[in-house]
Amino acid sequence: MMHAIRIDKGKKVTLDEVSTRPPKDVDKDKAGIQLAEIEEELGELQELMWGARKNGVLVVLQGRDTAGKDGAIKRVAGALNPRGVQVVSFGPPTEEELQHDFLWRIHRHAPRKGEFSIFNRSHYEDVLVVRVHDLVEESIWRPRFSHIVDFETMLGQEGCIVLKFFLHISKEEQRERLVEREKDPAKAWKLNPNDWKERRYWNEYSEAYEDVFKRCSTEEAPWYIVPADAKWYRNLAIAEATVKALRPYKEGWIETLTRKGKLGREALKALGEREEG
Repeated sequence: MMHAIRIDKGKKVTLDEVSTRPPKDVDKDKAGIQLAEIEEELGELQELMWGARKNGVLVVLQGRDTAGKDGAIKRVAGALNPRGVQVVSFGPPTEEELQHDFLWRIHRHAPRKGEFSIFNRSHYEDVLVVRVHDLVEESIWRPRFSHIVDFETMLGQEGCIVLKFFLHISKEEQRERLVEREKDPAKAWKLNPNDWKERRYWNEYSEAYEDVFKRCSTEEAPWYIVPADAKWYRNLAIAEATVKALRPYKEGWIETLTRKGKLGREALKALGEREEG
């Protein structure tokens, strides 16, 4: 059973009908054991991918304020070797970025072969925030759906494994987390009045995300909805979906590394000498 919910191409999703909680039959302690096993496998797969240099991985994390994007990054990235990971957070575009097409600032952070890029927010803000707050006209943001699909398809064809996760929390859970930030001195630095203001647009964001899922979930770059009220379940769902996406490439990576090793041994042998002892 997959814990993240994969969205089929063209499927209409109604977020209010998707639970934000873990299924009742999923035990937290057992999930912790399973997560540890998955993270170990993820590290092994990363090592193979790093050596083979045939593919990269782009992980996109989207969600409402307090959905847990930072926490998910900390957990997933913690299972990886830092040498092959970059984490990029996208805020409002700068003046320079506004002078380019909306994908310009995104594309330059796409992963190199052998590496992971993890996006905290992404190019999807340009069909979400701009839509909800009328920052640009619909005639500008609506064509971006097809631009995004083309962009992600191109990445896939060039060897990039694209995974997109929507961290799905309830309005009640979000309120609890915002209040907790106010009470906890260690979390108070995260306080932002705009987080409360954005709650007023809950339904508008739901509608915008539902459009994103329908128009931009593809075979090359699928969207996953991750029930995220429980952090332990969120982490399990993301790690599991990531490992499942990488497993089909494992044999090809091993074959590439085997060939590299053979060529290396042959090159060494051709030298006719090497230092002994």
